[in-house]
Amino acid sequence: MRTLKFLLQKEFKQIFRSKAIIFSIVFGPVIQLILLPLAANYEVKNIYVAFVDHDHSSYSQKLMQKVYSSIYFKASPYSASYEEAAKLIEQNKADIIVEIPQNFETNLVREGHEKIFLAVNAINGTKAGVGSGYLGAILRDFNQDIQMQWKQPGRFSEAQTIDVVTNNWYNPFMSYFLFMVPGLMVSLLTGIGAFSASLNIVKEKEIGTIEQINVTPIKKYHFILGKLIPYWVLGMIVFSIGLIVSRFIYGIIPVGSIPLLYSFLAVYLVTLLGAGLLISTYSDTQQQAISVAFFFVLIFNFISGIFTPIDSMPEWAKGLAYISPISHFAQVMRMVVLKGSTFHDILPHLAAVFGLGVILNTWAVINYRKTT
Repeated sequence: MRTLKFLLQKEFKQIFRSKAIIFSIVFGPVIQLILLPLAANYEVKNIYVAFVDHDHSSYSQKLMQKVYSSIYFKASPYSASYEEAAKLIEQNKADIIVEIPQNFETNLVREGHEKIFLAVNAINGTKAGVGSGYLGAILRDFNQDIQMQWKQPGRFSEAQTIDVVTNNWYNPFMSYFLFMVPGLMVSLLTGIGAFSASLNIVKEKEIGTIEQINVTPIKKYHFILGKLIPYWVLGMIVFSIGLIVSRFIYGIIPVGSIPLLYSFLAVYLVTLLGAGLLISTYSDTQQQAISVAFFFVLIFNFISGIFTPIDSMPEWAKGLAYISPISHFAQVMRMVVLKGSTFHDILPHLAAVFGLGVILNTWAVINYRKTT
């Protein structure tokens, strides 16, 4: 135990001696957690619509006003023809073209139906799909308004209607921050832990102190614990700061048990740091360690379900997601923070992460023994 104590003192002194390390580990994630959810989100707004109105009737004007009154759409410069509107799309000044035909109001009143032409810029598939969906909903609402105006009160019996009441569970106001911030906390904590741990042993190799350590009677598992525990403590601190930022910046208060989150985090950090230490035992230089860690962190971040649902991925990606501790932690974060899940609910994820932690840390100890 005294040997481990001296190793921990050495590691903490090395960490706090470098201001750059403290900034990158503690303050860097806080800044990113504040800025990233505000800058990058899935809400599609500012969709520019170019109307080509060949009718110039009261109905066409009402339709334009209804579209532009939405918070999702903005007006592009007026176009007298479809060709002019198409040039706006080529110049990235319009996303959707709505062409209203001549005699639009007349045909709608006489025939009871009329067609409107929509052209959507589909370079950004997400924006195109969401934008056309929003616009389709507005057109259906506009159509219902017209039908209600045409109905003569008292002439026909009241039609039976179905009232739909929607209840949004766990995120009643459909807040993007409530969904994304817990996932970003996982992603940022993962990047810090993986990169820090992967540079740990290889740094000793580069500066030449690994040989001095190898000739001492320090046991291999003491050495690995001495490298793991300081960053485990820093990970706990960074996570606590993240919870404070999410509380006072975004107003996110976990519904479930905070001690349960920390319990899972304790196991997750052991697994994550074990993976970083394993990379460090295989690397000869810090550049190699960073490259390998970046490769794995990038892949597992994108298949973890933080940004896209795991259910929509192909089967091979689902398999990778299951063996990734990041995906388990991301699910547990959202389960506890949003749904108030209990220990019984997260037990399968905890067992998976614990098993991965045993494998990775054992592998790191064995491989370090091979390289000494």
